[in-house]
Amino acid sequence: MLKRSLTLNQEDYRNLISGESCGMCAAVLRLFLGAAAAGYSIIIRLRNFLYSSGLLKTHRANVPVISVGNITAGGTGKTPLVVWLCKLLQQKQIRCAILTRGYKTTKNSKLKTQNYLDEPTILAESCPDAKVIINPDRVAAAVEAVDRFGAEVLIMDDGFQHRRLARDLDIVTIDATCPFGYNKILPAGLLREPLSALTRADAVVITRSDQTNEAELARLEEKLREVNPGMIIAKSIHKPICAKSPDGKEAGIEQLRDKRIFAFCGIGNPGAFLETIKGLGARLVGSKIYDDHYRYTDSAIADIYKQAKSLEADLILTTQKDWYSTQYAVRSTQ
Repeated sequence: MLKRSLTLNQEDYRNLISGESCGMCAAVLRLFLGAAAAGYSIIIRLRNFLYSSGLLKTHRANVPVISVGNITAGGTGKTPLVVWLCKLLQQKQIRCAILTRGYKTTKNSKLKTQNYLDEPTILAESCPDAKVIINPDRVAAAVEAVDRFGAEVLIMDDGFQHRRLARDLDIVTIDATCPFGYNKILPAGLLREPLSALTRADAVVITRSDQTNEAELARLEEKLREVNPGMIIAKSIHKPICAKSPDGKEAGIEQLRDKRIFAFCGIGNPGAFLETIKGLGARLVGSKIYDDHYRYTDSAIADIYKQAKSLEADLILTTQKDWYSTQYAVRSTQ
């Protein structure tokens, strides 16, 4: 059932648009969301037409641009792919820069300070030799990356819908556990654009392909081929390599087997994170789900510890992204 409050958190919202929430209230809300989605779809289609016809101008950088994006809202595994691409380029001695809008980032100065949250921090620390430029204006960011830092290739994070900056390679990540956002446009579903937008993609990476079966993967690939027969389709999995303690010590994944785990996260696809923990052979005794990009407070962290203790958990696990957010919360209260 939905909460009586008109304010929905991320979990309530997913239950609503997926059809899991029942009752008259849920049905009425879905009607309103459907009407809003119809209007949003018209706007998106018009915008895409204006760009495709050249009526809205695109700007080309002086170096190649690789875009990594998605067609649905929520976590589809873009950040790990951006990191992988960046490291691949660096192995080939190619200077690259990452362009990101820095959603809910608190400052726009030098990166690698304690003022940045989740994805930008992950990108900066995972790719220390690359410049990470945070700016919603991707064209201005591209100019800065080339003119100021001498970047030879630009990787645009979450760039599929940001058509103002021209790209030479468009890669779209599709989450195998919820590939098409319940087949409805926002806000009635999670699709940011109609599926026909995939005709712009040069390649698709099906992420979390190990969290579904071969039959589902085959149907998904067939659907993608129907939309865009010419694009490259690859599959990937999300495989944790270690667990880190607050003091930075690493523990092998095998050490989590049979441990009683309490997990928490504030990401776009929390279910996939919980399934990953189960797949490690750990015993998930409880979990706490927050909205994506949740800004943790000291009271929230205290509540997590309280719940874990009450369930006699051996360990508390979270994502790399959430770990950075909790560290920011701790620093902000000091």
